[in-house]
Amino acid sequence: MKSATTKRVALAGALSLALVIPMAGTASAGPDDIPGTAGAATLTDTPEPERPDFYEPPEQIPSTPGTIIRTEPATFLLDPLGLSSNVVTATRVMYSSTDVDGNPIAVTGTVFVPKTKYIGASERPLISYTAGTQGMADACAPSRQMSELVEYEGIGIARTVSRGYAVAMSDYQGLGTPGSHTYMVREAQGHASLDMARAARQLTGDDVDTSNPIGLMGYSQGGGAAAAAAELAESYAPELPIKGSAIGAPPADLGKVAQNIEGGLYNAFALFATLGLAQAEHIDPGPVLNDKGEELAASVEGSCVYNLFDYAFKDSGQYTESGKKLTELLKEEPFASAVEEQRIGRLTPNAPVEINHAVADDVIPYEVGKQLGRDWCAKGARVTLNPGLTPTHVGGMVPHVEKSMYFFEKRFAGKSTANSCWRL
Repeated sequence: MKSATTKRVALAGALSLALVIPMAGTASAGPDDIPGTAGAATLTDTPEPERPDFYEPPEQIPSTPGTIIRTEPATFLLDPLGLSSNVVTATRVMYSSTDVDGNPIAVTGTVFVPKTKYIGASERPLISYTAGTQGMADACAPSRQMSELVEYEGIGIARTVSRGYAVAMSDYQGLGTPGSHTYMVREAQGHASLDMARAARQLTGDDVDTSNPIGLMGYSQGGGAAAAAAELAESYAPELPIKGSAIGAPPADLGKVAQNIEGGLYNAFALFATLGLAQAEHIDPGPVLNDKGEELAASVEGSCVYNLFDYAFKDSGQYTESGKKLTELLKEEPFASAVEEQRIGRLTPNAPVEINHAVADDVIPYEVGKQLGRDWCAKGARVTLNPGLTPTHVGGMVPHVEKSMYFFEKRFAGKSTANSCWRL
């Protein structure tokens, strides 16, 4: 199997793209910008609204992943009086991470530490919690949603904190910070998750440090990010004491996911992913888009998940020069290699994993999650697969959270979890 670096070089040659990456602060609009660095432009050169100063990266980003750049107290729209501060300490963090090419980037996120004592068989666990689909615009970043609107991941965060766990949730590359969000990009999301855990262990004034056991947890986009982090941990962050990963509805095969949602209610997710992959893999989408397509792409860059209906049931063939639908283009170069690069299941997780996936998931087919389990089992991993009976993708989230709590209690107590490999 070719390495990721070799594949990217081959792809660059095929496209005749110069992969000379500009230094931070010297961005020029296009696929070679580095999201999460000072001055980075979006893939479509769509101007981003002025962001709070906290989200502006410094000109020089620390080269050590997980280094804290700055912090500030986190605020919540639904808690203007700060009553939650009686039970939890919430800190907004900017930290260093690396993109798919190894460039230092700045990523933001939020760390929650309960003030109640953890009653369990270990030190207080730390969960690196990866968010589900937020969108592409800076305002979609989870840390901003919590302070300016409402963050649906609050359901999972509140449940996890109530168990006495500390929670560290990344905003991902380019979400909140300058440049395009690398949505669904395996390495970028995995790095952001692992480096979020590294940063959380550096915060002073709480009881999270190098002695705390760690778990990885996420659903949907977050399920893919947590799964990628579980695979990358051994080589990228071997010092982290990860005890297990609870993964919900993982989009482990983007080609099959796109085939399922293209042109439907969740069409926006396919559009987000196309732009995210193009940014990370240095693909200029301009040549395949007609004028209407370029307008659509620019609009998508400024959208959040709550704009879902704006892009639902669109015929993607009306926005391409060739008239081909998005799913057809994703099977052709340069996109085919980019999609294949995001496949999860080719590396071995560094600790036992649990996959929670609704059988009637209408966004990410259950078979995608089951195949990920098969792939990991074939590599010797311990996998617990929980088929969910609650219908739809949205309906599968709460059961995933509850099953994750049970999984983590066993893992942090040093107990084995069920192994489903015999039936996969």
